[in-house]
Amino acid sequence: MGNREDLLAGARRCLEEKGYLRTTVRDIAAASQVSMAAIGYHFGSREALLNQALFAAIDEWSDAVGGLAGEGESAEERFADMWDRKVRNFGELRWLWIANVEAFVHAQSSPELLAALAAGQRAARPHVAALLRGVPEPEVAEADARSLGSVQIALMTGVMVQTLTDPEQAPTGRELAAGLRGLAALLDEGGAPGAPPGSGTTGEWKS
Repeated sequence: MGNREDLLAGARRCLEEKGYLRTTVRDIAAASQVSMAAIGYHFGSREALLNQALFAAIDEWSDAVGGLAGEGESAEERFADMWDRKVRNFGELRWLWIANVEAFVHAQSSPELLAALAAGQRAARPHVAALLRGVPEPEVAEADARSLGSVQIALMTGVMVQTLTDPEQAPTGRELAAGLRGLAALLDEGGAPGAPPGSGTTGEWKS
């Protein structure tokens, strides 16, 4: 490998061992056995190198197990199994998801990184909607990308954070399916989730 590839491999090791925010230029140079000056020459900055290493790791995950299709006889069984697999994956690749959260925090003061994360999020919506619909991505309607895609990404982000925070109490696939059914039932009743009892809505939010 050349210096560029060595730096990317070293940055990946640093992300795994130290995370996004604590990794320094010196750490990457030591892990890759390449001079610190080479980071600026090949990537311009520590941040640009870490971003590229992180995005490459996410792409690798997406290509390998991003879909994580579930198994089962019914749609609900397949949905529950898919989420059980995702929760296990969050634990197995804990370093990747922590680095992802750290990058999001850092992006609030880095317009370039924030723009890259936003672009990835926009591209992910039709992709995950296509997986849910079982159709090629070009066939996904914009409405599905904005609804199904957004909800699935919201679930993934929220479940990932819950799993990293309290893995012993991470929601199961069946619990997530039951929760979605409960929310759908509230919407069908005409209730407003979070509205206090007696507020004039048709349904009431029940804890």
